[in-house]
Amino acid sequence: MAQMSYAPLGRSGIEVSRVCLGGMSFGEKIAGGHQWVADYEATRDVIARALELGVNFIDTANCYAAGTSEEFIGRALRELGVPREKVVLASKVFFNEGRLSAAAISREIDGTLRRLGTDYLDLYIIHRFDYGTPIEETMGALDALVRAGKVRALGASEMYAYQLHDMQVVAEKNGWTPFSSAQIHYNLLYREDEREMIPVCRQYGMALTPYSPMASGHLCRPTWESPSARGTTDETVRQKYDADRERDLPIVERVARVAQAHGVPMARVALAWHWARGVTAPIVGCSTPARVDDAVAALDVTLTADELDLLEKPYVAHELVGPLARPGEKPLAGTNDPNRK
Repeated sequence: MAQMSYAPLGRSGIEVSRVCLGGMSFGEKIAGGHQWVADYEATRDVIARALELGVNFIDTANCYAAGTSEEFIGRALRELGVPREKVVLASKVFFNEGRLSAAAISREIDGTLRRLGTDYLDLYIIHRFDYGTPIEETMGALDALVRAGKVRALGASEMYAYQLHDMQVVAEKNGWTPFSSAQIHYNLLYREDEREMIPVCRQYGMALTPYSPMASGHLCRPTWESPSARGTTDETVRQKYDADRERDLPIVERVARVAQAHGVPMARVALAWHWARGVTAPIVGCSTPARVDDAVAALDVTLTADELDLLEKPYVAHELVGPLARPGEKPLAGTNDPNRK
C-alpha cells in the first residue's frame, strides 16, 4: 500500500493528506436526496480504514443528507476514539436559509459543530457565491468565526473566478481571513477552471481540493453507464456529464489504455492525473473500505509527460457546470441542485 503524503492547505498552516475523504457518500437516505449513501455502520468502517491509511482530511457539508452526513462523521470519530487534533474537518455553508448572510453563517456554524460533535472546524467553505449578500458582510462574518476560534481556515467552492478574486480583495483590504482553499469541479472530463479559476487560486496561494475527481465514476470504467445504485438513480450525474458523452468517451478510452499499461484500475490513473497537475488533495467519495484502499494506492502511480499528453489531448471546451448564474439570468443545467458538490 502506498505511503500517505501530506501537503499544506494553502497558507493556512494546516497540513492535509493528499487524499481527502468526501462526506457526500454518507448519511441517511432522505426523500428527494441521494439514495446511494452509505449507512452509519458503513460510514464508520470507511472512516476507520481511511484513518488507518493516513487520511486525515474529511470533507462534508451542512446540506449533505439533510445534515446526517455531519452527524455520521462526528459519531464515527467519537466511537473510534480519534483525538480531535488528528483529523482535519471541513464543512460548508450556503444551501440554507439566508445563504451567506452574517446571521445565517453564525447560525449554521453552530449547527455544523453540534452535528460533528466538536467545538471548532478546521476548514469552513462557502458552497456557492451569494448574489443576495454583500461580499463585505460575508467575509466579515467568516472572519469573525476565525477570531472566535470556531474555525481555523476558510475555503471557497463553486463560483466564477472574478467572484473569488473580488472576495479575496475584500478580505485583504479589511485585514480579514482570506480563503486558503478552493473546492472546484475538476477532472479529466471537465477542465474549464484551468482557464481562469485555477490561475486566480495560484495567485492567492490557495490549495486545490477538487470534487468529482473521477467524474462521478465515468473515469473508473470503460463503459459510460453503470449498473450501480448511483449510476441508476443519480440524475445529477446525468446532468453533469451526459451532454458531452460522445466527446468525452475518447478520454475515457485513453484512461483505460494508460491504466492497462500500468496494471492498475482506471480510478488510480484518474487520481494520479490530479497530483501531476498540482492538486493538493482530490476529494474521493468512498462507500466501502476497499474504495479507500484504491484511492490511497493511486499515490503510487506516476504518469509520464507523454501519458499526460495522451490523456489530455482529446479535451474540448465544455459548458460550465457548477457556478450559479446571477438571479434572473438563465441558469446552467442542474447548477441549482443543492445535492451537487
